[in-house]
Amino acid sequence: MQRIDCHQHFWELERGDYDWLTPELAPIYRDFHPSDLKPIIDAAGIDGTIIVQAASSVAETEYMLAIAAEHDWILGVAGWIDMEADDATATLERLAKNPKFVGIRSGMEGNPVERWIMRPTLERAIHAMIDLNLPFDCLGKEWHVDLFGEFLKTYPKLRCVIDHCFKPKIAEGVLQPWADQIADIAENTNTMCKLSGLTTEAASEWNSEDITPYVNHVLKSFGPNRVLFGSDWPVVNLQSNYPEWVSLVDGWIANYSDGEKAAIMGGNAAKFYLKR
Repeated sequence: MQRIDCHQHFWELERGDYDWLTPELAPIYRDFHPSDLKPIIDAAGIDGTIIVQAASSVAETEYMLAIAAEHDWILGVAGWIDMEADDATATLERLAKNPKFVGIRSGMEGNPVERWIMRPTLERAIHAMIDLNLPFDCLGKEWHVDLFGEFLKTYPKLRCVIDHCFKPKIAEGVLQPWADQIADIAENTNTMCKLSGLTTEAASEWNSEDITPYVNHVLKSFGPNRVLFGSDWPVVNLQSNYPEWVSLVDGWIANYSDGEKAAIMGGNAAKFYLKR
C-alpha cells in the first residue's frame, strides 16, 4: 500500500497571495518547490503527497494543479474557492473536472467573521461539494472546536477531515476542553483527523513527551481507520523537520497492526481523497 503524506505545501513568494507568510517566519520564508521535497520523501519512504492550499485564492489552486500535472507522485490538490461567491458552484464543477482536484480547505483560522463556517451563504457551496463528493479540510484553532462540531453535525453528508487536530494548546500543556470536544466529534460524526502540524504548536524546547498525550487522544478517539498522516511540510521546519516528524509518528503507532499502520500512513488518505 502506498505511503501518502496527505498535507504538504508549495509556494513562491513573488506570487503575492500568501499574506500570512512574513519574514518573521524565517525558516519557511522562501520558495518551496517539488525539487525540494522529492528527495526528502524518497528518504522517508513516502510514495505520494497531497498538496493543500496555503493562500485564499483560486489562482493558487490552479498553480498547485499545474504543479501536480507535472509530477505523478503528487496525487492530488486540496485547494480553495470563495464559498460565498455567486459562481462558487460553477467554480467547483470546473475544478472537479481535473482528476487531481480532490477537495477544498477553508475555515476559521484567521477569519475575522464570527461563526463564519455556519453562515447560510456557504450552504450552496457545501451542497455542491456533497453532490460532487468532494471532501472538505477543516481549518481552525483549539477554540473553534465546538463551532466545527456544530458544523460537522449540520452537514453529515459532507466528507470532512480535521487539519492539525485543531491545534491543541501543547505549549501550555492544556488538554481540556479540547480533549472532550475532539472526542465528541469523533463519536458523533464521520469526520477524519490529520496527525499533522503538532510540533508547531509545542513550546520551542519541546520533546516527544509533550506531544504524546495529544496524539494518543486523537488515535484513541478516531481509531486507526480515521487518522491520516500528514507532514505539514515546509511549515514543519519551523520547529522540527520532515524525517523527525515521520520518526515520531512511526513511534506513536508502533504497537498497531501492520494493516492499521498502513491505513494511517496512506490507506486512509487514499480512500478519503482519491476515490470519488
